[in-house]
Amino acid sequence: MKYIKKIVLLVSAMLLSALATSGLIAQTSERMLPADIDPMSYSRLPLLLKDSFDAEGQRIFETINGTEGNVPRIGPPNNSMYSIGPSEPYDIMNQLLRRASVGPQFFEISTLVPAREFNQQYEWTAHEVAAQRVGVDQEIIDVIKYDRSVTGLPEKEAAVIEFGRAMLRGDHQVPSEMFANMVDLFGRQGTVEIIMIMGDYTMTAMLLNAVDQNLPPDREALLPMP
Repeated sequence: MKYIKKIVLLVSAMLLSALATSGLIAQTSERMLPADIDPMSYSRLPLLLKDSFDAEGQRIFETINGTEGNVPRIGPPNNSMYSIGPSEPYDIMNQLLRRASVGPQFFEISTLVPAREFNQQYEWTAHEVAAQRVGVDQEIIDVIKYDRSVTGLPEKEAAVIEFGRAMLRGDHQVPSEMFANMVDLFGRQGTVEIIMIMGDYTMTAMLLNAVDQNLPPDREALLPMP
């Protein structure tokens, strides 16, 4: 059964590719893609296959995508590899931040704030699911998703959301008392980790917005867009 599914997906991808090459709008099973979106990568940048790189590039490819196969993961991995040198430390930093001392729940909350601020559907959809998986309460997710007041949330969660909003809105400045409160709650190390997580996912949101990264047709979009 799984082989039949793979064949069906391959044939569908070939048909989509033909439509994109002809300059027509590519059609998925659930929605229309803009004409400049590659039907395999779902972004403006086609998939970069491992055998298109030299030996050093292939080493970096495998660091990011694993050693099996010639096709990269869609989203940040494929798009960032268009600048192959920086793509490796970019990936390494992300993996290190995932193991930050603030723990997986505050890691995920810290990814959702920039995803919402940049209206980044691909990033948000992946990390709402991840936040649910590690036990972030849906009420907290929805405060970020729908840009609600943090009133009534637990102190730490409220502080992180307001901290992120301060950095990503207006004059992008953090008041002294807000920073001091973050240090009281998370320590200096944890505060810096949260800043770096939000910075990492701000960069990722910018990348994904610029290349118009779309969701594959089998993923439900979870972020309400303006």
